[in-house]
Amino acid sequence: EEIGTSLVLEANQWAQFQQYEQALPRAKLAAQLLPDNADAWAILGSLHLQMEDASAAIAALEKARELTPENATILFALGSAYFRDGNYDRAAVELEAGLKLEPEVTGALFDLGNAYYLLGDYSEAIDRYETALEQDETFWPATNNMGLVKYEQGETQAAIELWQEAAEVENAAEPQLAQAVALYTQGKQEEGWELGETAIGIDLRYADLDFLKANLWGTRLLGDAEIFLQTPRIQSTIAQGVNRPPTNIEIVPE
Repeated sequence: EEIGTSLVLEANQWAQFQQYEQALPRAKLAAQLLPDNADAWAILGSLHLQMEDASAAIAALEKARELTPENATILFALGSAYFRDGNYDRAAVELEAGLKLEPEVTGALFDLGNAYYLLGDYSEAIDRYETALEQDETFWPATNNMGLVKYEQGETQAAIELWQEAAEVENAAEPQLAQAVALYTQGKQEEGWELGETAIGIDLRYADLDFLKANLWGTRLLGDAEIFLQTPRIQSTIAQGVNRPPTNIEIVPE
């Protein structure tokens, strides 16, 4: 028990520094040594989730939930795991259950909004995003994703205004690129190109359609983004970003 408890702490420490490959074997051994310890299974599930192994995450988190069924944190993690697994119905169920226990968790409200969005229930999605913003008015991802919903509904101007609002809160790539695509599609090419260059300069990943899809860009916006990203001016911006040398700094725990 002493060794298992120590391993849980070590795994958690490595996870805090995003050193998941070091954390995972410790968490696995901790769960073997402490099979009735919910924390051991919870950290194991969370690590599998971080390493994009949704099925393994679900198995571990279901075990944690059996041991502590009224733990909102585990329910939120389980909701995230089902979401990553593409089971949006089940994700919504788990997230709703967690929010009944802890209703003011902004991130969980946002995740629930995303689940409803992918289920095609746009009104429920907007409702959860708005509730998240009531909890934290600076939580710009909720504003951004409300824009994603509005764009898919054909409300282009409403979407642009939401993305402008999100970008005013945080100088982030996503709302600026989304604005750029929408403006370009409206015929405002120069304004769209300028915003697009800014967005890609902030984060080059947003020039990748697969990355945009993973960030829940819908069919309509993805189609317009594909056209925008292929314009010569934006292709030149992308090429400059690709040729820029990386600056990665790794921090590890002592």
